[in-house]
Amino acid sequence: MLHHHHNHHQLQRTRRRCEGTAMGVIILDLRPGNGIGPFSLGMPICEAFAHIEQQPSIYDVVHVKYFDEEPLKLDIVISFPDHGFHLRFDPWSQRLRLIEVFDVKRLQMRYATSLIGGPSNLATFVAVYALFGPTFPGIYDKDRGVYTLFYPGLSFAFPIPSQYTDCCHGREAELPLEFPDGTTPVTCRVSIYDGSADKKVGVGSLMHKASAPPLLPGNPYMEEVLVKLGEELYFSVGGQHIPFGASPQDVWTELGRPCGIHQKQVDQMVIHSASDPHPRTTLCGDYFYNYFTRGLDILFDGQTHRIKKFVLHTNYPGHADFNSYIKCNFVIEGSDFDNSKQSITPSTKWDQVKVKFYSRYSVPPQF
Repeated sequence: MLHHHHNHHQLQRTRRRCEGTAMGVIILDLRPGNGIGPFSLGMPICEAFAHIEQQPSIYDVVHVKYFDEEPLKLDIVISFPDHGFHLRFDPWSQRLRLIEVFDVKRLQMRYATSLIGGPSNLATFVAVYALFGPTFPGIYDKDRGVYTLFYPGLSFAFPIPSQYTDCCHGREAELPLEFPDGTTPVTCRVSIYDGSADKKVGVGSLMHKASAPPLLPGNPYMEEVLVKLGEELYFSVGGQHIPFGASPQDVWTELGRPCGIHQKQVDQMVIHSASDPHPRTTLCGDYFYNYFTRGLDILFDGQTHRIKKFVLHTNYPGHADFNSYIKCNFVIEGSDFDNSKQSITPSTKWDQVKVKFYSRYSVPPQF
C-alpha cells in the first residue's frame, strides 16, 4: 500500500458484474526484468490505460492512486484489486518502473510452460526454486520478518513465522526449503523490475531502487521542449523550431499531422447571463491543432492563419485532462525573469511561478 493512504485520491472505475459470476483468475505471462501480460516496464502511463480500455471485461475494477498534495512526490499507481497486482509509475516521467504482485493467490503467472500463483499453484519456496533454479543467498529483513530471493529483474518475498527466524542466520542466508514442522514458506509478494542496473529490488526500502529502463536514444517521449517566451518552441530531440506567427503548413511540415483539429469555443454565458435563460457556446474563427502525443495544443488566428498561442500540458493526476495528453517536458527559459536564470518546468510550483513573474510585471499576470 502507498504511504499517506488517506490522502490518496482514488479514481475508481467499477463496472457492474453479472450477478453470481465471480471474476475468474486471469493468467498473465511473467517476463522477468521486462513486464507481465500486456504491461512492459518503461511504458508511459497512457499506454497502460490503453491496454486496460481494450480489455474492460478483465480489468473491470481499476484504482488510480496518487498523492494529492504533492503528485510529484510519490508514484502514480494503477491497481487491480481483483487480480492482486499493481503498476507503479515514476511520478516525474510517468513511465512504469515497478510491477508488484501483492496477492499471489489471485493472479496466475505463466513462466516458460509452467504456471505459478493463483489458487491452485501456490507460489511456495519449493515451487519458485524448482521453476527459477537456485540463486544467490537471499536477504532476510528481520524488522519485517521477510526473506527475499532475487533473480535478474525479479524478486520473491517470503514471510517467515517468528518462531523460525533462527533458520535465517544473519542478513544473507540460505532459507531451508521447509521449516521444522514440514511447512514451506509461501510468497507474499513478487516484484518485477528492470534488472539492467543490477539492483536488488524488493519490499520496504528496497522498493525505491526500481527505476524505469533508459529510453533508447532518439526516442521523443518526454523530450525537452525549450520555450523562448514571445518567440518559439524548440524540440530538443527532433530539432524542430515552431515560432509564433508560423502557418498551419509550417506546423504540418515540422510536427506532422495533428492528432485533432477543433475550433475554439467562446462562452457566451457572460454576455447572456442576465437575459438569456439558455447560455450557449458559439465558435469563433480561431482553431486549435491538438498534438496529444506531444502534450501540446497550438492555437491559430482564424483570420491570419498564424500561431498566436501554445498550450503545454503537464498531464497532472486529478486534472480533468489527465491521460488525454502525454506530459510535455517543457523548460521555459528564465533568463530575463530576475537575472537569476531560473526556468519554469512541469514541476515548478505555482507560488514559484508567481514570484518569477512578479519582478517582470508591475501587476502579476492573470493566467
